[in-house]
Amino acid sequence: MATKIDKEACRAAYNLVRDDGSAVIWVTFKYDGSTIVPGEQGAEYQHFIQQCTDDVRLFAFVRFTTGDAMSKRSKFALITWIGENVSGLQRAKTGTDKTLVKEVVQNFAKEFVISDRKELEEDFIKSELKKAGGANYDAQTEYPQPPPHHPLPSHLPAPRGRGPPASATSPPAHQGEKKP
Repeated sequence: MATKIDKEACRAAYNLVRDDGSAVIWVTFKYDGSTIVPGEQGAEYQHFIQQCTDDVRLFAFVRFTTGDAMSKRSKFALITWIGENVSGLQRAKTGTDKTLVKEVVQNFAKEFVISDRKELEEDFIKSELKKAGGANYDAQTEYPQPPPHHPLPSHLPAPRGRGPPASATSPPAHQGEKKP
């Protein structure tokens, strides 16, 4: 039987995570027979990780807060979890079923397909979201400042297009020649 999705219920759960005023930061979408429905939800990322067991496959929409003291931003991730004990047929179907989930979950910074619990670590996901986000305004705290500009040493020639005109520094073309 073809997989279906309960769009209305899944959209309500999705919007709950997107709402910055909501304490809910994650929701799972799980299989109920051949229908994808909202599963667990919560306010602590660690509680989401507990849902990802070796015998389950699920989709999750998660809100992460990134930034610094000056600017906080919400970044969203779509996570597909496929446990190690999930059969090959179910693994394959998960990939095609994800298109149904994406009809509801349309706005996210990065998508993850994960089977290893180590990749679910919050710091790993946040660093990947930061990379996917483009501009990194935290750079001044993460990377050393470039060294100050130093002029070229005097024994090196000036770069082309700089310095005095060639005629002022070149010897005359006919030096040493006698004119008749």
